[in-house]
Amino acid sequence: MKKTMNTSFACMLGAAAGVALAAPAYAQDFPERAIEYIIPFNPGGESDITARMQEPMMEEALGVGVNVRHQPGGGGAVAWAEFQGNAEPDGHEIIGINLPHIVGQPIQRDNAGYETEGFDIITWFHFTPHVLVVRADSPFQSLEDLVAFAKENPQSLTVGGSGTFSGNHLETLRMEQLTEADVTYIPFTGTGPLPAAILGGHVGAVISNSTLGVQMGDDVRVLAVAAEERLDVLPDAPTFTELGYDIVGGTFRGVAAPKGTPQERIDMLADLFTDMNETMAERQVPMGFQMTDIRGQAAVDLLARLRDQYGDFLTQ
Repeated sequence: MKKTMNTSFACMLGAAAGVALAAPAYAQDFPERAIEYIIPFNPGGESDITARMQEPMMEEALGVGVNVRHQPGGGGAVAWAEFQGNAEPDGHEIIGINLPHIVGQPIQRDNAGYETEGFDIITWFHFTPHVLVVRADSPFQSLEDLVAFAKENPQSLTVGGSGTFSGNHLETLRMEQLTEADVTYIPFTGTGPLPAAILGGHVGAVISNSTLGVQMGDDVRVLAVAAEERLDVLPDAPTFTELGYDIVGGTFRGVAAPKGTPQERIDMLADLFTDMNETMAERQVPMGFQMTDIRGQAAVDLLARLRDQYGDFLTQ
């Protein structure tokens, strides 16, 4: 059955609203008031959809309200800068963070407005490999078709993605480097606007997350997946590696608190996100999400590894 992003995600949200979460033991003095949960992208993308699923479970577990607020702009940079400058380090304000966005932007911008290490990472709870998609009726039947056109017609092919110096943008740059294609990257304020952009013909292709490829179903053709192996949710889509290009990457999605937040509150929130992931996995994995539980020193190490990896690439 053909699926679209809006209908599939709407069903997923509706199902999540009725899920009960067994609450861990929390400190009696936290939280004292509602939790502000900032999403640095537009509604409709993976970060928003996941936060909306998490919201009722967080409220039930914590016993306070959770306000999900969107603050798009700059591929996440607007919200991350304001958060580092203004949020109180008491655990009542948290924000969605993405890799490699928070390493790529400070490397490439003279003043990104925030520092890569300026967060207390609670956890990285998702990973979504990148995919290259075109509309189902596109003349590009394969990656080779797209690359050949982009070589013969420099900068005439537009490729949409979420944000600048984000995972989508960096993967586009990597594809250009390895294939010698010459495309024009068009940034959007999140994944949410991308389905309309590709279906409306506003861009010729999109580099996004595996979730978009799954949810758009027969409306698009997935030309390549940036994974080491084919994905179970997109079994007919070849990997870039199969096609001769060493492109493996995606977006890690997580949540952070302000620098200096008490460690016991970081740990408590991390436990909650782990429990929510276990509850959501049955619904989210078939949608293209890969559930992760990367916290503590492992979360810091992942950040450092990707900072070095993308730093080497971007400074070549």
